[in-house]
Amino acid sequence: MTENTPDTVAVGIDIGGTGIKGAIVDVTTGELLTERKKLATPEGGRPDDIAQTVLQLVDSLGEIPAAAQVGICFPAVVRHGVTMSAANVSKKWIGFEAEKLFEKELGRDITFVNDADAAGFGEVKYGAAKGRGGLIIVTTLGTGIGTALIYNGVLIPNAELGHLEIEGVDYETKAAYSAKEREDLSWKKWAARLQKYYDQLQKLFSPDLFIVGGGVSKNFEEFIPLLDLSTEIVPATLRNNAGILGAACLSTMKTTFLE
Repeated sequence: MTENTPDTVAVGIDIGGTGIKGAIVDVTTGELLTERKKLATPEGGRPDDIAQTVLQLVDSLGEIPAAAQVGICFPAVVRHGVTMSAANVSKKWIGFEAEKLFEKELGRDITFVNDADAAGFGEVKYGAAKGRGGLIIVTTLGTGIGTALIYNGVLIPNAELGHLEIEGVDYETKAAYSAKEREDLSWKKWAARLQKYYDQLQKLFSPDLFIVGGGVSKNFEEFIPLLDLSTEIVPATLRNNAGILGAACLSTMKTTFLE
């Protein structure tokens, strides 16, 4: 086992609409060095309340090396530390200097990224695409469809490919897992919608690999075999740790994503 130093240790925080998770991570191996902690996202999801909760969570992780980096991922388009959208949190985040708020609250520099980007990068660094090159598209099937694009280890941030228009509609409204549940679709009928979605991604990007994340990925045997794609498609492997690991890793590798 490698000895942990400030260069290999980072904190990863994953902020969601219902919960905020975090841990101290060995970014060399992708191992969690502490138990994963989770606190409820404050009702209303306002900036100051979430920042206070993140501070509580970080404090609960124990002693953190002063030189350790901190990565935070958040459900929004993030441009230069500013949240340009807000999913399942207060609309006060739109156009908000989020990175500056967390740096002030935590008293240290942080790296602030979109949650799907962090989870996707985690899968490439430590999970289903570890060691793979080329263009990898990670898709998270949940309430909507989150996506991440990574090319030869470089993250292209804020790819909102769940909002591709297909057949005249924002297609995450038809192909997200929430649509399957809402319309009580069979796996076969839902897979037919996923086929149209992944066909469009293939046509536009010619990726080398698709990774399917989200809670439904644990049932991948029910729908991935029903897809007929020329691109290899595999389930994600990191589950609830993907965002934590990706955010932690990105905080130590600031030159590995485009801004």
